Amino acid sequence: MGLCAQPTPWVLAGLVDLGSGQWLSHLLNLCLLFSECWICDGTLHAWSVVFLYTFLSLVIICTVVGNSLVVLSIAYFKRLQSPTNFFVLSLAVADCLVGLVVMPYSMVRTIEGCWIFGAVFCQIHSSLDVMLCTASIFHLSCIAFDRYYAVCNPLCYSLKMSNNRVLFLIVICWVISLLISFGPVMLELHVASTDVQIPKDSCVFMVNQIYAVLASVVSFYLPMLTMLLAYWKIYKVARRQARQISAMEGQMGKDTSKAAKILGIVMGVFLLFWMPFFTINVVDPFIGYRTEAVVWDVFLWLGYLNSSLNPLLYGFFNRSFLKDVSVLYPDKLHDKCVHSSFSL
Repeated sequence: MGLCAQPTPWVLAGLVDLGSGQWLSHLLNLCLLFSECWICDGTLHAWSVVFLYTFLSLVIICTVVGNSLVVLSIAYFKRLQSPTNFFVLSLAVADCLVGLVVMPYSMVRTIEGCWIFGAVFCQIHSSLDVMLCTASIFHLSCIAFDRYYAVCNPLCYSLKMSNNRVLFLIVICWVISLLISFGPVMLELHVASTDVQIPKDSCVFMVNQIYAVLASVVSFYLPMLTMLLAYWKIYKVARRQARQISAMEGQMGKDTSKAAKILGIVMGVFLLFWMPFFTINVVDPFIGYRTEAVVWDVFLWLGYLNSSLNPLLYGFFNRSFLKDVSVLYPDKLHDKCVHSSFSL
């Protein structure tokens, strides 16, 4: 799709001459003219377009609403304003912004097959995408680090994870995310030494080999290792404590199984939704950028889905959190949900 032409003079004149009685015809012509500019020549069937817009819109709404509830609840209830929940609050802000300023434009690009928002906004959107998704992943690793100290070093927890230190870690999460996104993208360092020609009507986040490796290591693989180590140590401590304090037959196995299930869900969801994207992100520059666009779209939206699920994993699965939220939103949450939830 090329650049759009300006409206022809006869169209504009026809709109001004409302007394001619043909304003509706001219308005239709104007709509058709701009439709050629705004709508890409997609290859999807009509029912596929409707289904994708409906499904992805629901994902966006769930992402924004779920994370907004987490933000409002932590801000409203002082009992929820703990060091751990400050990380959860900042995580929810990042995920909510993913739903507000990243997903909608990615949805149009994915379904229509091209970019209709201009080259400048393409850079801004790509920068926001990298920054917010990276910030979200960083916060997940900080939560794992926080839980490690709370479980494995409880006597040192209040000293190690003071409010000032938590605030410092949150600022670091955002600053590093900003530096590895807007800086390289705006300076076009991420495409240095790449010879691939990108069509003007597309917004492809092309990266060279150096940026692909460094950005993926910083944004995903290091946080992933942090989470794996932290949750493995938490599981070992929970298992050891269950042996020591167990006085009832079978209780140890039940507690250990519950801890393993919670940690397995947290890590499993994270790896399932982000590992595919960062795998092809590293591999693709080394194979001549031969990964199909549909593969990129599927894996990218899997990563976005992680932002939709984080409120469930880190907010509403927390028993005390859900109890307070049920007070704030009594018509939305039933008391039985509190009893059926489990705490992270």
